[in-house]
This record gives sequence, structure tokens and C-alpha cells, in this order.
Amino acid sequence: MKEGKGSMSDAARRVLIVDDAVTVRAYVRQVLEADGFAVEEAVNGIEGLERALSNPPDLLIVDVNMPKMDGYSMVHVVRREETLRDIPALMVSTEAKEADRMRALAAGANWYLVKPVRPDALALASRLLTGRPVGGGPVGEGAR
Repeated sequence: MKEGKGSMSDAARRVLIVDDAVTVRAYVRQVLEADGFAVEEAVNGIEGLERALSNPPDLLIVDVNMPKMDGYSMVHVVRREETLRDIPALMVSTEAKEADRMRALAAGANWYLVKPVRPDALALASRLLTGRPVGGGPVGEGAR
């Protein structure tokens, strides 16, 4: 991580991954931590909302198909919640139809990626949505 004055631009951006698949959460964590992000996890939309409300992240990465509360519903609630509505949301799904992408955007997502997500696409979208620089490669000691 860059050394600096402790400003938001120097601090690791916090990402909350909301996905019921442990392997997906582990993959996203590995990619984003290697790129200098701090990562937290939730296993469904309800837990994701609870975690976001208690400690709002800089970015939400939300799966579409989950038990208890799906990603569309979670993002819709996030957009109605005053303390969360400005947090960017990236939705990730196996659903590849244009209608699925449009439904995610209508729910309030800022970005939509189809699984399997390439590591460079995930890191780029996460950087763009959190205002981090995109040129010059990965950030952090462990980045490859």
C-alpha cells in the first residue's frame, strides 16, 4: 500500500463481498486483496445489509442468486437506505442475458459482470467504482 498522509486516497478501500458460494468469495478476496483492497464477506443479502449498515464499505460486490435475499433485492434496499445509497454496487452473476444486466442496473447496480469473472476485469471495475487510479498496475506488496 502507498505510504501517505492517511487520506482516503492512500487508505485501502473496503469491499463487502455478498455471495453464498464460499469459493467465489475466496476468489474475489484473493484478487482484490492482491490489488490493495480490504475485503469483508457476507453469505446472503440479509447478512450483507446488516454488515453494510453497521460498517458501510466503499464498494459492494453482490451476487444475484442467493438464499434469503437475492442480489437484486439487496441492491434495491441499499439504494433506499440513506446511509448506504451512495455506495457503488457491482453485481456479479452467471446470468448472461441483457435482460439480467438491465434488471441489475434498474435495481441500482453501477456495474454488472458475468461469472466467471476475469481477475483484471474485477480489479478494474473495483478501482473505477472506488475512484482508485487504473493505470500503472496492481497496488500492494503482494500484488503479482
